[in-house]
Amino acid sequence: MKKLKCDLKPNIERQLALTDAIELLSGKWKISILRSLYHSSSLRFKDLAMVSGGVTPKVLSKELQQLEENMLITRTVNNTRPVTVSYALTTHALETLPVIRALVEFGLQHRTNIKGKI
Repeated sequence: MKKLKCDLKPNIERQLALTDAIELLSGKWKISILRSLYHSSSLRFKDLAMVSGGVTPKVLSKELQQLEENMLITRTVNNTRPVTVSYALTTHALETLPVIRALVEFGLQHRTNIKGKI
């Protein structure tokens, strides 16, 4: 197996940063939520539930709350009848776009590799 060159020096600061990033994006739906919001300027709760496909309202609410706490999304309560809530990305969240794109590309390549071995 070919050894990969890695310029990431193992130290405690980098390890903690990696742990933070993984924790920030962990959860079955967080990356999917962020990706959906990249494609729309703003989405309501029900729209996010629909595009995320299969997430329960309770889990979606929890994931959205965590994303908001970590300053990746904003929550806006719209003064309508009935009251609607919409979510949008923060500028800080845009920094995750290259990570999500890299994960998508890795997933596509991995699927191709696996299909070639079956």
